[in-house]
Amino acid sequence: MTVRGAALPVIVLAGAGALAAVFADFLHVAPNRLLSGPAVSPHVWALAAVWLLAGAVGTVRVPGRTFITAVLAWAGVVGLPLLAGMDARALLEGAATGTRIQLGTGFWVMWLAAALLLLHRLAAMSRPVRVLAWVGVPMAMAGMAMTGTFDSLALLREYAAQRAPFAEALLTHVLLAAATLAIALPIGAPLGWWAWRTRRTDGALVGVLAFLQTVPSLALFALLIGPFAWLAGRWPALGALGFGGTGAAPAVFALVLYALLPVVRYTVAGLDATAADTREAARGLGMTRRQVLLRVQLPLGWPVLLAGLRIVAVQTVGLAAVAALIGAGGLGRFVFLGIGQGATDMVLLGTLTIIALALAVDLFFQSLLVLTERPA
Repeated sequence: MTVRGAALPVIVLAGAGALAAVFADFLHVAPNRLLSGPAVSPHVWALAAVWLLAGAVGTVRVPGRTFITAVLAWAGVVGLPLLAGMDARALLEGAATGTRIQLGTGFWVMWLAAALLLLHRLAAMSRPVRVLAWVGVPMAMAGMAMTGTFDSLALLREYAAQRAPFAEALLTHVLLAAATLAIALPIGAPLGWWAWRTRRTDGALVGVLAFLQTVPSLALFALLIGPFAWLAGRWPALGALGFGGTGAAPAVFALVLYALLPVVRYTVAGLDATAADTREAARGLGMTRRQVLLRVQLPLGWPVLLAGLRIVAVQTVGLAAVAALIGAGGLGRFVFLGIGQGATDMVLLGTLTIIALALAVDLFFQSLLVLTERPA
């Protein structure tokens, strides 16, 4: 019997989930935030059975198997944190004050497998269903968090200890990304239009921007320290405004350089989405070049342009983490500080929030496309 292509991802992900349930650790009971502790996996066979069920339903020809596996995957994405929170609360009863219940490898592998399985199953469904399913995940998680379900987990206890600096870092991270987009779009979009208009999409402009993309982010941030420090020393007024070798100014400048290439390329692709015959027909109706751009090319190329903006925004949210190394702040501060202290929970606090922020941005733009896309 041959395995159909659509069923292969289900088999792989369900198999990975089942193996993680049996052989990997679900939780760890650590004596404090810096040390690891013994593993605890209280639901080995129950979780393995659910994964095998998901794999069987996803591969056997039964009516509604796509929907059923999607529901099982959604339940896994939401149910695994719920299960971990309940287990953590039970394990902390009677334990020492500094005891931490950390999420183990098995939890993360199963949670990632469930998320990927949900993504795969939802791909065959309509866009509103996909948006509804993904919006339901953070809503369910937020509901459980508000009821204190996760309070016993080490990750949440780390957040409780870092609440004020975490809020400041999150705001800084969002401002860095927003400032980057606010600067990159007005620069990159006209450059993209110019490249499309002059047919220089393979010219020096795109070549320079493509070269900048090959420079490692850490190296680019470091290279900007000297020039920005010189500028602040040469013009003290800039230093008084917070402009210096370290901080937000060089970080935003570097992020803008990274954002320009996708902005230019997706602008060109969006303008190219309108066929030449359509543009000629619009000109034949008496439209000026500006009217063709605003009333024909931009509406028809809107899905491509918005897809490009989505990629730029998600990329910027991720790259902004490195900005913490030059004193710009943001969630990357938790990542690098946690690595330095050997505090895994602090690293996860920063990393998971950056991932959640990137997913929220992606979901926002996908929802915006659903709401604004015109039917063919």
